[in-house]
Amino acid sequence: MPTSPPAALTLAAARRTALAAQGFSAARPSAAPTRRTVMKVLDSTRLLQLDSVSAVVRAHYAPVFSRIGAYDRTLLDEAAWQHSARRPRQLIEYWAHEAALIPVADWPLLRWRMVRYRHGRWNGMRKVLDRNPALADDVLGVLKQFGPSTAGEIEKHLELDRPRSKDNWGWNYSDTKVVCEALFAAGELTVPTRVGFQRHYDLTANVLPAEVLSREPDEAEAVLELVRRAARAHGVGTETDLRDYYRLHRSQTEPAIAALLETGELEQVRVEGWDKPAYLHAEARIPRRVTGAALLCPFDPLIFFRDRTERLFDFHYRIEIYTPEHKRVHGYYVFPFLLDGELVGRVDLRAERASGRLLVPAAFAEPGRATARVAGALAGASRELADWLALDTIEVGEKGDLAPELRREIARARPIA
Repeated sequence: MPTSPPAALTLAAARRTALAAQGFSAARPSAAPTRRTVMKVLDSTRLLQLDSVSAVVRAHYAPVFSRIGAYDRTLLDEAAWQHSARRPRQLIEYWAHEAALIPVADWPLLRWRMVRYRHGRWNGMRKVLDRNPALADDVLGVLKQFGPSTAGEIEKHLELDRPRSKDNWGWNYSDTKVVCEALFAAGELTVPTRVGFQRHYDLTANVLPAEVLSREPDEAEAVLELVRRAARAHGVGTETDLRDYYRLHRSQTEPAIAALLETGELEQVRVEGWDKPAYLHAEARIPRRVTGAALLCPFDPLIFFRDRTERLFDFHYRIEIYTPEHKRVHGYYVFPFLLDGELVGRVDLRAERASGRLLVPAAFAEPGRATARVAGALAGASRELADWLALDTIEVGEKGDLAPELRREIARARPIA
């Protein structure tokens, strides 16, 4: 029986679809954001990546700001790292895309990954477990007795003073910290609270509700749900896009996509300029236009898969944190700038809290975008970011073709350092 060819989307339509799916087509709240407003962002993104870099603001806070504007960050902290009968925990940490906050209800969908990680998430972790066969039980024993604790506190309870290895570059974790992370990866421990962004571990059974702990979907069922969530978060995407969102494997995503095509939840489409089939979610919106400005942190779910970012926006982006300074092209911690549905520039940013300054060492326009309009919008977005972070002044450096105009635009609005 002949079948009709897949529907076609222009690249611009695919871009608008992706932006709508990620929450960028919705109007910003007119009143002060509440916890419900913050959690509505998670309805779109499904996850917020965690990262230790605090050059501007921690990575999990920034995507919420990009979508709803200034908000009280304690709203997100409380949803993830506090719990009471009146205001139960709504987010939990686990390995999703990378380390991430996910809705508590989604935790069981990653049990299959916890099983795979039961002997460690990486080879070095497994070696630590092998040479300390009793340490995992010792850690669990401490937490049962003393409750939520940092790795350092656990070591003190165990009366350990183990020097950290100096042999390898990296996080330089103690064996106790590595074992805590292994138990976290295996799902036996979770993180009920953070203090100064330092993890406090506890038994997962003490943190998650019984109805969540009791759910044990098999891998195929769980992966189907994860791909369903990824498809909603993308609006339209290729198999590699859907695979990357939760760091799945092709052997997992292909059967899930086939099942979602069969039920009509996905439709195969062709996107202008893409060399792979794409999949449009049945409930995806394709707005006629997307307006507004937003600075996107390097770990924003809209752009954290760099291949997709390049296909959608013709925007080649690589984070340069680990690149030697003299080899960096755009800067240390660069935020792409979204304006009216397109990525039109990028700025290197740094929050210098001690002096109350937002530093902009470099500002670049994309080819053909170095206009007064772009600079004006970027000045407004930079001022909004500075105000949210309680920084008084913005200091623009000399690097980049957009820097002189950005400096002038900011100076017009408010005196600049």
